[in-house]
Amino acid sequence: MSDYLSVARRMWHQIEPLHATLYFAPEARQVASDLGYDVASRWPSYFAWRTAPLGPAGPELVAATFYSFSPRLIARHVPGIWATADPPKVLDARLLAMDRALTALLGDRLSSGQLAEAARLARQAAENAGPAARPLAAANLDLPWPDAPHLVLWQAATVLREHRGDGHLAALLTFGLDPCEALVSFAAIGAAPAADFGGRGWSAQEWSEARHRLVARGCMTPDGSATDRGRQEREAIEHMTDRLAAGPWRALGHSRAERLAQLLKPVLAAAFEAGYLPRHSTLGIKTAAFSAMHS
Repeated sequence: MSDYLSVARRMWHQIEPLHATLYFAPEARQVASDLGYDVASRWPSYFAWRTAPLGPAGPELVAATFYSFSPRLIARHVPGIWATADPPKVLDARLLAMDRALTALLGDRLSSGQLAEAARLARQAAENAGPAARPLAAANLDLPWPDAPHLVLWQAATVLREHRGDGHLAALLTFGLDPCEALVSFAAIGAAPAADFGGRGWSAQEWSEARHRLVARGCMTPDGSATDRGRQEREAIEHMTDRLAAGPWRALGHSRAERLAQLLKPVLAAAFEAGYLPRHSTLGIKTAAFSAMHS
């Protein structure tokens, strides 16, 4: 892995949990409830929070940009989420949610010089995230920057996370994995249990058919394990994702990227110690992030 590809991989481990705090923090859940979303399920507010930068998107656009969710699941929530709160109101609310969540996590550290420095560095990286063919990253780049450093830091993390995510979808398409196959192959390499993807809306039949297609291509064994070919393909997908995500970190430079990684450690530690982030994400982030915090 080339130098900046390894930086891109490491910084993804730092950025993803910070971005994802919006989807799991109890403070964000309360803000979503106050907006009128049913928070018994995470999906109504998740689709609203993450889609709002695109405007009042319909189900086809959300399915295209989110990729690994069943279109049926998306259609159950989109565009109905906009009847609860329109995108501008959701965008204001998600900053309120992150203000409350990060205040609860960091307390007095919100006003520290280190957090302000982290926000400046993260924003520099985000502003160098090329938006071409990156719809979710571009939509978040179009938003005005908030004033408070902790919110700048979170918004920059969101731009960088979506920039990498948009590139990851390009890699999946390049290697011919359709949305359900992408999840099945990810589970097959042991990166996350298949049960973790049950909420994505795919039926047992669709999951089984995806497995059969991957077996026929030599990427899986009939018992659901990845073959050597399947593991090599997933490795190549992650390598391509790193390559497509390297631009912001190349622009920031090694020393400043390393400084940002060090500055983020207390933020990540607080998020993980709060205990509400899931054990696995679809990107297997938690174990890797713990390793990155202590490296």
